[in-house]
Amino acid sequence: MIDRYCLPVMRDLWTDEAKYASWVRVEVLASRAQADLGVIPREAIAAIEQGRVPTVSRVRECEVTRDHEILAFLEAYTETIPGGHGRWVHYGMTSYDLVDTALGHTLARSCDLMIEAATRLRDVLVRRSLRHWDTVCVARTHGIHAEPTTFGQKMALHAAAVDRCLTRLVAARSAVAVGTISGPVGTYSKIDPMVEAAVCAELGLGVEPIPSQVVARDRHAEMLSVLAVLGAVVEQIGLELRLLQRTEVREVEEPRTSAYQGSSAMPHKRNPTSSERICGLARLLRAYADAGYENVALWHERDLAHSPVERVVFPDAFTIAHYQVTKAAEIVDGMTVFPERMLANLESTRGLIYSADILLDLVDGGMDREKAYRVVQDAAAETAETGRHLSETLADRDVATTDDQFRPARFLSRAHVVRDRMEKMFDVEM
Repeated sequence: MIDRYCLPVMRDLWTDEAKYASWVRVEVLASRAQADLGVIPREAIAAIEQGRVPTVSRVRECEVTRDHEILAFLEAYTETIPGGHGRWVHYGMTSYDLVDTALGHTLARSCDLMIEAATRLRDVLVRRSLRHWDTVCVARTHGIHAEPTTFGQKMALHAAAVDRCLTRLVAARSAVAVGTISGPVGTYSKIDPMVEAAVCAELGLGVEPIPSQVVARDRHAEMLSVLAVLGAVVEQIGLELRLLQRTEVREVEEPRTSAYQGSSAMPHKRNPTSSERICGLARLLRAYADAGYENVALWHERDLAHSPVERVVFPDAFTIAHYQVTKAAEIVDGMTVFPERMLANLESTRGLIYSADILLDLVDGGMDREKAYRVVQDAAAETAETGRHLSETLADRDVATTDDQFRPARFLSRAHVVRDRMEKMFDVEM
């Protein structure tokens, strides 16, 4: 994690301090459950609860002589427990009973923050779509002017994509919000399954139904994949806004602070740096998903190959994804839209974007489709070369046109179909 791409609310879930606090909570809950079962003395619980979350520096000191973070943590934690009752901590548990159960809780809370951020992005996109449903602009395919559309429909397209990501996020949260306290190799040989049930219930987690010594890593691969897909969807939004901000297009502009400076050398520059940033971060999220796939296959009941990867990938993936989605919502919410420039761009090709309707009108009038296509294509090529309006180059070929054939409204007569779908999808009135 680097602070530049972290927001505190997510970053703070992934610090070592937060991790050790989660570990203490799991150990306390497990000890309570053991006491309820009569496995450890009831009087030990009060002492265990008095134990303090160890500092990172103290755990590191202990780790020097142990070369094992969990044992170092247990030493640092139990030395703060009075009356010798620290010996009951971690009773019957193995390391990943602690680590993976606490991790499931952290992942669940991280997913909740992601769902909150993605919901806001979707809602902002819906609002902008509503505001600009009738703002006419030109649609582009392959980067080339195609036919009229509306900026509202463009935003609705992205809103629907984010909404699908929300469905995936909810499913992925369910996948990773699990714990396991099943002892070495997952056979409950040294711990009653009731301990696992009690701890996971208290933390709001499900239980790994067929335990091993670790929670199955396909769950985490799914989560990282969902973050990568969400990142790609946000990248699509950012790329659209970048393309629309080009000097020769300038149909939108991302929000800027009063301190904004676009270039160290050229004072006039107004670069789409925020949109570029959220696009670039998507590349990292895809790489983290790949790392998640590599972590699925472990030797037999467990190995440790996944551990160093997850120490990097989980904090980075969640903090970057959260930052990316949050910033995307800010960009969309604060961007300036230039409807007049959109209309000017739409008409800049001198009628070429209306060629499809003219083609069909000729076919309706009895002309062979192939011949009609060639006539309109030839006239369009002359328009592109000379700058004369398409109606003029068609007239040279004895094709009469009307002003009605060169109006965007004719192409948007069924816009209500998409509008009605959007109303139902997002439960809004437009």
